[in-house]
Amino acid sequence: MKTKLLLTICTAAGMALVGSAWAQNVSKTVTTNAIKIEDAYTRATVPGQQVAGGFMKIENKGAADQLISASSPVAGEVQLHEMAMEGNVMKMRQVKDIAVPAGGAVELKPGGLHLMFINIKAPLAAGETVPVKLKFAKAGDVEVKMPVNAMGAGAMKH
Repeated sequence: MKTKLLLTICTAAGMALVGSAWAQNVSKTVTTNAIKIEDAYTRATVPGQQVAGGFMKIENKGAADQLISASSPVAGEVQLHEMAMEGNVMKMRQVKDIAVPAGGAVELKPGGLHLMFINIKAPLAAGETVPVKLKFAKAGDVEVKMPVNAMGAGAMKH
């Protein structure tokens, strides 16, 4: 009986270690009222890096809404941003809000609309999660825990 309990504990501990490494590839879904957040993530940063992007898919099963702000204890400020081509130059700018159409979805992704974590207080490490509060005009506050993925190909340069 003790051997079986010890084996169960060791197996659970091993799975937790493997799970923390694997967590960066697992997407979580947060649903509240009409808003559903899927595939939220950010990327690991290096010491001294002051900014990072935040990405997710926002689905809206209700009336048209807008993401009007975001905040996180890991950053001094979180802004709503968009990247767009102007001629042959990609430019990034802060936006007042992000429209979430009724019965539709919007994707926050590299090279497009995204969250911008500014004045990061400590490096973001792969395997951690970042708590983020999204504020919608109609749906109100939605809490999201964003997994921190390892740095990799396609990383945004800010």
